Amino acid sequence: MMFTKAERSPALRAKGEAALRSLLRHGRFQRGDALRLHLVTEAASRGIAEGLLRDLLRGAGCRHEVIFHDVNVLTEKLFPIVEAMQKHFSAGSGTYYSDSIFFLSVAMHRIMPKEITRIIQVDLDLKYKTNIRDLFEEFDNFQEGAVIGIAREMQPVYRHTFWQYRRENPQTKVGEPPPDGLPGFNSGVLLLNLEAMRQSKLYNQLLEPAVVQKLTEKYHFKGHLGDQDFFTMIGMEHPELFHVLDCTWNRQLCTWWKDHGYSDVFDQYFQCEGEVKIYHGNCNTPIPED
Repeated sequence: MMFTKAERSPALRAKGEAALRSLLRHGRFQRGDALRLHLVTEAASRGIAEGLLRDLLRGAGCRHEVIFHDVNVLTEKLFPIVEAMQKHFSAGSGTYYSDSIFFLSVAMHRIMPKEITRIIQVDLDLKYKTNIRDLFEEFDNFQEGAVIGIAREMQPVYRHTFWQYRRENPQTKVGEPPPDGLPGFNSGVLLLNLEAMRQSKLYNQLLEPAVVQKLTEKYHFKGHLGDQDFFTMIGMEHPELFHVLDCTWNRQLCTWWKDHGYSDVFDQYFQCEGEVKIYHGNCNTPIPED
């Protein structure tokens, strides 16, 4: 989890507390299991997180470990790897050093210790309705060649982003809604098989600046959502790299695009059948109360 600038944001602290509280409330672990929470922070936020976790983990019914990662140290490691792709997938007009942290998942396999072979990366604006261990077991469902587990984007974001490519390729599935289309991905819940990412020649080739440049030109792609944009673009080209999580593992609630030109097709992207396992209150959308 990313937990930075928390001292300036009561809203972020509240989201973090709600997410961790629901995760721990529903967590059920087997004998010998340990829950390891990795938090990316800076000094001020670390103190807030330590206080928060001290209260939440008191009386936790499982072995647990909290590992803190300094955001500046990670950014320094990430920058040389992701600098070239930032201009294609960042909100700013250029490459900012600080933007690198939004690409953490893209290169996690290169900066985490080798003994960490699988990790789940999650946004803070989540609410868990089921056992996080069940999500970890999704790693067992990866097909050969898959390195990342991720759910589809549930708004027509990429129908919009790929507009030029779609106009030039009217029969394409790119940007089309499920089940037959390729709506793109949402990175709020990520299963990163770090060992598979390390071993995948294809995945590591896709991180090369020349390859990124070639793909962005092919798809006329200019995004602003960091890792999510990168995964979406390479997923159009190489879907075999991804294990697609059911929408119930990342039930996004944002409806921004419904009121911004796509009301006619919005529901085709937004529908999600089944009992929700994780709610995602993206774009500050309220999450249903229990």
